[in-house]
Amino acid sequence: MKFELTLAFEGDWARLSNEERATFQRAVREHFHPACERRRVDPGLPWPRSLRVKAVEGAPGVWEMTWSFTGPDGRATFEWVEIEGEPGIRWRRIGGHAIFGAP
Repeated sequence: MKFELTLAFEGDWARLSNEERATFQRAVREHFHPACERRRVDPGLPWPRSLRVKAVEGAPGVWEMTWSFTGPDGRATFEWVEIEGEPGIRWRRIGGHAIFGAP
């Protein structure tokens, strides 16, 4: 699955520690990406409960996922987009709860 990043995500990413980046990348590789591929085939399939994926209130089309439950809390927001004619993910923000001010 293809993905793209917003400028806000890139700025948030730069503020994460190396450990936080590694934790996010592992969650995407091991859980999020496979779930996206399954949902491409059957959009009715549930997300892995471990990621707590849900719609962001007050931001139509924007979703959140939890990639870390231990300090610091790790969240990321994303939306489904089309990239080169295929379904893809646009990562919007990454960090803690503060990202929900502008998801």
